[in-house]
This record gives sequence, C-alpha cells and structure tokens, in this order.
Amino acid sequence: MATATEESGQAPHLTVAERAARGKAARAEVPRSSHGEFRPRPGRPDPVKLLERQAKSRVPELVPIRYGRMLSSPFAFYRGAAIIMAGDLAKTPRSGLIVQCCGDAHLSNFGVFASPERRLVFDLNDFDETLRGPWEWDVKRLAASMLIAARDNGFPAKDQDQIVLDTVQEYRTAMARFAGLGNLDVWYAHLDVDAVAKELASQLTARMIKRTGKALAKARTRDRISAFSKLTRLVDGEPRIVADPPLIVPINDLAQGSERDQIFDSLNELLRSYRDSLPYERRQLLMRYSLADFARKVVGVGSVGTRSWIALLIGRNGRDPLFLQIKEAEASVLEKPLGQSRLANHGERVVTGQRLMQAISDILLGWVRVPAGVDGPERDFYGRQLRDWKGSAELEQMVSNGMASYGRLCGWTLARAHARSGDPVAVAAYLGKSPVFDRAIVEFSQAYAEQNERDYNALKAAVESGVLTAETGL
Repeated sequence: MATATEESGQAPHLTVAERAARGKAARAEVPRSSHGEFRPRPGRPDPVKLLERQAKSRVPELVPIRYGRMLSSPFAFYRGAAIIMAGDLAKTPRSGLIVQCCGDAHLSNFGVFASPERRLVFDLNDFDETLRGPWEWDVKRLAASMLIAARDNGFPAKDQDQIVLDTVQEYRTAMARFAGLGNLDVWYAHLDVDAVAKELASQLTARMIKRTGKALAKARTRDRISAFSKLTRLVDGEPRIVADPPLIVPINDLAQGSERDQIFDSLNELLRSYRDSLPYERRQLLMRYSLADFARKVVGVGSVGTRSWIALLIGRNGRDPLFLQIKEAEASVLEKPLGQSRLANHGERVVTGQRLMQAISDILLGWVRVPAGVDGPERDFYGRQLRDWKGSAELEQMVSNGMASYGRLCGWTLARAHARSGDPVAVAAYLGKSPVFDRAIVEFSQAYAEQNERDYNALKAAVESGVLTAETGL
C-alpha cells in the first residue's frame, strides 16, 4: 500500500535543496527538449476501434449522439478522445515526478463556478479521468487543446504557437512561485474571478472587457432557480422535470406504474447512500430536501453515453429547489497505462481527485455504488450540484489575444492543482527558468494537432461509410 509521502508525490523528509536536486536529476535523465517528440508508434490502435470499445459499456441509443458531437469540429473530437491520447502519452518521455492528474485537462474543462462564500472562482471542473500520474501529461493535453482550438478559430500559425507558449510559460513560472510558498499558502491559493478581471482590464480592449462582463453576469444566473424554471413544470400541483428526448428523459418516460414506483424507491435509497459519503454537516443539509423527480440527462462530449442523471429535490415550503447531477464514473483512461486506482469505487476516485486539485469544491460532492440490477452490473457514480453559477469560455468568440489570456489562466490553475498534490519544488527545478520546455511543448502540440486531425477524419470516414452511426445537432 502506498505511503502518505508517496501519495503526495514528495520524498519523505527531504530539504528544499534535496527536492530541487530531484528535479534537476530528472531533467538530466529526461531532457526537457525530449517532450517535443511525438510520432505515432508502430501498431498504434485504430482510433475508431478505441471509441467503439469504449462505447460497449455505454447506453447504446446515446452513443450516436456522442459521435455526432465529436464530428462538429477537430476540437470537439479532441474533447471526446481522451482515451486515444492516453495511449499516445504512454509512449512519450516521463520525468518521473508524480502528481494528481486531471487526465482530461483540455481548455473546455476549465471554467467558473461559485464558492460557498458566493464568489466566482476559476478552476478545473472535470475530473472523470483523474489519477496519479506524470504532471507533463496534463500539460500536454492542455497545450494541444489550445493549439487545436486556435486552429479551429482560423488563427495564423504564429498566433497558434504563441497561445501555447503563453499557456506553458504561465504553468512554468507559476510552479516556480508555488515552489517558494509554504504548504498552506499553496493550498489556499485560488483565482477569484472578479479580482482577475480587474487585473486583466488594462490588457483587454473595451470590447473584450464588455464581453467578459456579460459572460460573468450570465454565469451568475446559471443557478438552481434558473434550472428549476427551465427544466421543470407543474403536474397535478407537483414539480416535474420536462422531457426533451433523447437529451432529457424523466423517470416517468422510462418506466410506468409499479415498476416506476419501485425504481423511485430504489433511487431514494441510493440518494441516502450518496448522502452518507458527505461530511456530517452536509448530510444534515441534504436531509432537509426530499426527492421529487429523476431524469436521465445527456451531458458534455466525451461523457455522452455514460449514465448521467439529474435529481430534483424540494426543500422548504415546496419553493426551495435543489438539482443534483448523479454521473457515472468508469475506470479512468489513464489506468491502462498507469495501473488501477488505489480506490475501489470510481466515484470516490473522482471526488478525491477533485478535492485534491480544486481550490474550492462543490459542498455536495459525494459518491455512491449502485448494485447490479435493472441497469446491468454494479456501477459507480458521483454527485454534485447541477448548476451553481457555472460558466465556460465561448471559444468561437475569442480573438487570439483573448485565447492567450485564457491559456495563461488555465496554465496557472493547472500548476496550482499539481502543486497541491505533488512536489512543486522538484517540478519547478525540472522546468527551470529557460523556455526550453515551453518550446518543446509547442512542437508536441503541433505534431499532436496533426494526429488529432487524422483521427477526426477517420471517425468522419467511419460515419460516411456506414460503419458507425452519428446523430448531429443534438
């Protein structure tokens, strides 16, 4: 069993100088410039077959929606192709310095949401693939996403490269700053969105400032009250989730009569089990709500086809709604190259990784295991609030300078997440002060963007030839 120091990524009882020496020794063994290498390995698995294999455990009628969403652009394909990139990263150089990896750190998996103090914060917000692993895998996934998104937006090649450089440079310099902080200072570090907006105001045009202000105002409206208004209606005086098949399918449309009642009772029991995974004081909060309705909901791109539910709970006087998202957690795509998670429940794996990497996590973040039954084998799930001031970047509206600024926010945030779970002194020493690593990651991103384009075209060809079915516009 791993020790506490191994789990933290920091060697036991070493001085700062000794930890820095670890990083420099790793640099000598695996040069920073070597991270620029990417060539498809001999016998590389067919990307379409990998996606098909992944789809076997998913809801069959939803898989075509996933393919349709992935075909909307090379960047959308990249969002859904974490399993493909995990296999590719397994053959790239490794520094040997371990952190809690997000596993899917592309730029759309960063965004804003509310802290318990009702402040907007910016952070990573998707941890389905989280696992302990090489920090550079997350950096490569983020950097390549920046370049692919910049290509999709039609930015010149020079701007594409600069966006990646800015992202990686911010990661490197932020890691150096975290290396100089005390442990608690690293843990407390976070990005308050209002403070960041003020700081960046001098670097943005009036148009960009206005657009950012509108985006933040919109995020603040995406809460449980707006979700209640949009997703429900009264039926015989009781709130019920509105059907929008195949994207939202209420329990009443999945089962009828006694079967529906039996499923509803089982869901109530599962919610109690989920509640038991929460800290005591939050269990007390959740006990004030009762389950009113349940529905299957399609979310994201890469997650489409996994079982994702929304639960409508009602609290005080029937006018106090709470939406929970209960999302299936399968094995991380990183487990094949890195080994199984030490946690037997994948929902707990997601929650633990999220709490390690995020500065501030949802207060209702918990997990549950659903026993084998109507829906097949036992499955793991994690739960959180469906909406709590959530917002993400509108990539298509970004100019190159705006994407570079966004990349710097993501780079800082990823460095902070890694510094919390690994050894920032060793990683910072490995990265050094020169831009050698930054330039290497630009080279990697260029090569991987080309590979992503080929894989995207392979999926397109499979759909056009009738090998796969895709549903577009959903």
